[in-house]
Amino acid sequence: MSQKKNYMFTNRRHSGKAIMSTVFGVLCTVSLVVVVVLSYSRSGDVPAGYGFTGLFAAILSLVGMLLGVMALREADRFKLFGWLGILLNGVSLGAVSGILYAASYL
Repeated sequence: MSQKKNYMFTNRRHSGKAIMSTVFGVLCTVSLVVVVVLSYSRSGDVPAGYGFTGLFAAILSLVGMLLGVMALREADRFKLFGWLGILLNGVSLGAVSGILYAASYL
């Protein structure tokens, strides 16, 4: 017996806020990984720009987290990029928090 093909047509779209949140999350996570790798390769003797990059990544990830939450609250939108943005921004905020916590004990 053949299987019925069910198609569901919808006018739902991805939210612009959710896509921007995901872009911010990717940008923050990649920049923090690059800064940590470069700092490790220089044995901790780093210029002040690396610290500014970490601070900027933390601020940008807070904005991305806010955008992700706002995107999830929108009605009739897909939720994938909203959750992905919240996850990536949470990872980068956790990384910045972990770096600051480890630095406080040195």
